[in-house]
Amino acid sequence: MKPLYIIPARGGSKSIPRKNIRPLGGKPLIAYTIAAALEAAAQLGGHVMLSTDDTEIASVARSCGLTVDYMRPASLGLDTTGSREVMLDAMDWATAHGICYDCVILLQPTSPLRTAGHILEAAQLYDDAVRRGEHVDMVTSVCPSGVNPYYNLFETDADGYMHVCKGHGLYTRRQDCPEVYQQNGAVYVINPQSLRKMNLGEFPRRIPHIMPAECSIDLDTPADWEAAEKHFLK
Repeated sequence: MKPLYIIPARGGSKSIPRKNIRPLGGKPLIAYTIAAALEAAAQLGGHVMLSTDDTEIASVARSCGLTVDYMRPASLGLDTTGSREVMLDAMDWATAHGICYDCVILLQPTSPLRTAGHILEAAQLYDDAVRRGEHVDMVTSVCPSGVNPYYNLFETDADGYMHVCKGHGLYTRRQDCPEVYQQNGAVYVINPQSLRKMNLGEFPRRIPHIMPAECSIDLDTPADWEAAEKHFLK
């Protein structure tokens, strides 16, 4: 494998201002992802890229040992910018600068408990599928879900009546329901050709990499940050 690891870190976070470089457990948040990416690359190979539009974030990343040669265009630092556009621009830059890769590994800084081991496990699942001749679009990290569409997730129909989201609604015990997972945002191992054709949500061939719930915190709100701080205080 020749992965291109992309760490997206725009400067304009609003839910948690400046969260990518905000101290958590005595380190800037982004330091955890950089360390995991560099350790994975040391074992698996590949090139680690930061995608940021913010010079301060770039400076912090350099202080964490990451070479930063590429800066994301300001037009890709908006609230409305999607992950796909960010990755495609970084991929184009890498290709133009002679960096060869056969998969993209997206690592969001908001998953500080994700380790190099988790990255390597997800990459192995992707590589195994490719070696079997499968056309896989993505391996994505997930964790067991606390709610289940066969049991305790409901929606309303056109008449306003509520019914279970999926299945016949006759399950009386959660453990009898089909197992379901939620994406935890920690690791995405992506087929570059698939990414150039469609959005991530359109991928028809996704393989789950199951991570423990305790490693799956995703920092999106101040409450998430408080939970992460409690973890680092243990």
